[in-house]
Amino acid sequence: MSHGGSDARSEGSSGGAGRDAGGGLLIAAPMRLEALLIGSATRTAQVRRTGMGCERSFAAARELRKQPAAAVLVVGFCGGLDESSEPGDVIVADRLLRNEVTGRDEHPAKPTACAGADALVAMLASRGLRVRRGMVVSVTRQVRNEWWRAKLRERGAIAVDMESAWLARGLEGWPFGVVRVVVDTPARELTRPLATLTGGVRAAVVLRRAAGAVDRLVREHGVHTVFGSDGYPSK
Repeated sequence: MSHGGSDARSEGSSGGAGRDAGGGLLIAAPMRLEALLIGSATRTAQVRRTGMGCERSFAAARELRKQPAAAVLVVGFCGGLDESSEPGDVIVADRLLRNEVTGRDEHPAKPTACAGADALVAMLASRGLRVRRGMVVSVTRQVRNEWWRAKLRERGAIAVDMESAWLARGLEGWPFGVVRVVVDTPARELTRPLATLTGGVRAAVVLRRAAGAVDRLVREHGVHTVFGSDGYPSK
């Protein structure tokens, strides 16, 4: 899952020239490493580092609302929730679930729909990437035991992060999508250094390829077509 970061700031490509009056695609990347990888692979999208976790995501969302963008896409790493997950799997969210946990008490919200899933899945799969589509759940702390993974799977989630649902909540009303790349799985947890290193290298390579594919998709078809956005989002 994502680690580190700070408030929204420019990283990688800025994509200012040639943008229409309604703005283009704004990519939110929680980690600095994610932002650098994405920025090195994109030509037109704005890339902003937003920071890890609920509070930083809410703060970043306030800043992102000031940007001239027609749609927002969260791109970064995530954790896989089931045994079939492999580092490097690309997860395209069609729904997001916000799940707060205090001790062993859960406080799940209702899932919210994501934009652009059909087009994103088709493009990413066409680039030879292993793509899975489903619900991503955002949590307030790292998932490190099978009991919690099982609970999240029961709710229908296939992957977990610590930012996407919080960013979506702060950007309510905007066309909003999520593309994540699995870096850790139940068999390759972040607490196992060697497995994490191997999976991390693979995930980083795939993340850059996925970002390039998304950028190409938007350049070829337009952000409004991909994400179903109808002009500049209301602030």
